[in-house]
Amino acid sequence: MIQEELFTSGRNIPNIDPSLEIWHWPIAVYLFLGGLAAGILFFGALIYILGKEDTYPTAVKSASIIPPIALSLGLLALVYDLTHPLYTWQLYTTFRIESPMSWGAWVLLITTPLSFLWTFSYYREVYPKLEAKLKIFNRFNFLKIVEKFTIKNRKNIANALIPLALILGVYTGILLSAFNARPLWNNAILGPLFLVSGLSTGAAAIILLSKTKAEKHLFGKIDLGLIIVELALITHMIMGYFAGSQVQLEAMQLLVNGDFTLMFFGFVVLLGLIIPGFLELLELLGFKVPVVVPALLVILGGLIFRFVMIEAGQLTRFLY
Repeated sequence: MIQEELFTSGRNIPNIDPSLEIWHWPIAVYLFLGGLAAGILFFGALIYILGKEDTYPTAVKSASIIPPIALSLGLLALVYDLTHPLYTWQLYTTFRIESPMSWGAWVLLITTPLSFLWTFSYYREVYPKLEAKLKIFNRFNFLKIVEKFTIKNRKNIANALIPLALILGVYTGILLSAFNARPLWNNAILGPLFLVSGLSTGAAAIILLSKTKAEKHLFGKIDLGLIIVELALITHMIMGYFAGSQVQLEAMQLLVNGDFTLMFFGFVVLLGLIIPGFLELLELLGFKVPVVVPALLVILGGLIFRFVMIEAGQLTRFLY
């Protein structure tokens, strides 16, 4: 007679213990683009409400082209990753207040068209040469009515975009932290961390597009402050894992002493935060630093951060 016993443990040996990976690169891209769009929309709307749109035109006008494109591509990436993309519409047949996915779906449903309206209100002002070639206002007379409406309601749109952008930025992190069965994601700090990271990438994108020294200087200071906050949140997150349960401690080893250590500390923390932060500090102190370098590093670091958290998180799990 053979006696069988079943043992359960908290071990997690890659390529030996079973794991379930259902999220792939499109989700990381979706989270990154959502955070980037949230950052740009927040700064653009805030500066407009403060009456500084002529002083900092890139944040309000030129950079506004990025959010609608980013949100559209992000949604396409999300739908592409779904098992049954044709049923995506069912997300909008109900609203579940306890579901982060439901919150995200509805916030995106509202924010995306508002971002298009915001960009459209500046279309002829920012792209006069393009309009001279396309002449879409001559072909479609109703666009003049839409333009007049959007210009008249810019302040209302800006007032709506500020809270929506903040919710969108937080949502990209809460979406992960809501998965209690994944110990690497089961951390309340992910919401604020993803928000700050999105604001930082948004500020970096504005720096890249800006043509005035004053605007680059302002957003260099803003981005430096956000980098400091992001480093503090990452430190808090790691300390939280150390103080957590055994499975969280083991999950954290993927970042601290595992397969993702180089990507996390090398590309995200060092190249994506510390080095660009140092370069931005030098620039603020009066040294000549090509601002394109730290801005690109911040954006690249933000993208890699999403990939690391998505991939590493799916290799960890609680065993009950």
